[in-house]
Amino acid sequence: MSVKHPIIAVTGSSGAGTTTVMKSFTHIFRREHINAQIVEGDAFHRYDRNGMRAAMQERERDGVPNFSHFGPEANLLEELETLFTRYGENGGGQFRHYVHDAGEAQLYKQDGGTFTPWEDVAPNTDLMFYEGLHGAAVTENIDIARHADLLIGVVPIINLEWIQKLHRDQTMRGYTHEAVVDTILRRMPDYVNYICPQFSRTHVNFQRVPTVDTSNPFTAREIPQPDESFVVIRFARPKGIDFQYLLTMLHDSFMSRPNVIVVPGGKMGLAMQLIFTPMILQLIDRRSRA
Repeated sequence: MSVKHPIIAVTGSSGAGTTTVMKSFTHIFRREHINAQIVEGDAFHRYDRNGMRAAMQERERDGVPNFSHFGPEANLLEELETLFTRYGENGGGQFRHYVHDAGEAQLYKQDGGTFTPWEDVAPNTDLMFYEGLHGAAVTENIDIARHADLLIGVVPIINLEWIQKLHRDQTMRGYTHEAVVDTILRRMPDYVNYICPQFSRTHVNFQRVPTVDTSNPFTAREIPQPDESFVVIRFARPKGIDFQYLLTMLHDSFMSRPNVIVVPGGKMGLAMQLIFTPMILQLIDRRSRA
């Protein structure tokens, strides 16, 4: 954690909706004139797209069927912690980009599924914002969670997460239904061992719960809409949170526990604005006074 160089980390698995959260934070940064260094977790995968396929085939030949991006071996977690450490110390560090699709390939002028060269963090940024799989990761060798000033988990219930991943990977990335299901099954041990524990280390969790039937996510024809769901927001440290204000501003919301507020799914973006704007401004104020 750092007063002069604060770090915000959003963690959640593929298909969880962390990209939507990043857009909400981008709006806050723009409105409050905050110069944030954005870091995407995909850039810290160990292998590019072709390299990951080869690594998976090699692990399968060695009798390891569950090798996935969710686990530490497929990621550069030491390098990610080094970035968090250096940024917290002096606002520096190195990162890169992962080229996801044709649009980004045109932007970066290189093939999709590859990494851009490593580059230095932009000078004089107000804070660093990380979005990816391992923002609160802890293993025997690394402890990334301890470096973040604000940790946020994005955790749809598992059936909804699978529906979102199935639709995204098939419609936007061209994968077959069978290939996406295979990925879900292969990742399950790493999801249990390395993704789920992170949500016990976060300061705030957002969990979207649909109010429509998602009993069989593998046959769902469409993703439940925000208005067809609730969002359960859990605060690890509820002291200082003005729940009465949130209940007033977020109509049809209610408290389910002393540290949990439940809001209509369509108000998730507004809830983030109301909750995180004062938190971010507090970080910036501490930075300015330091």
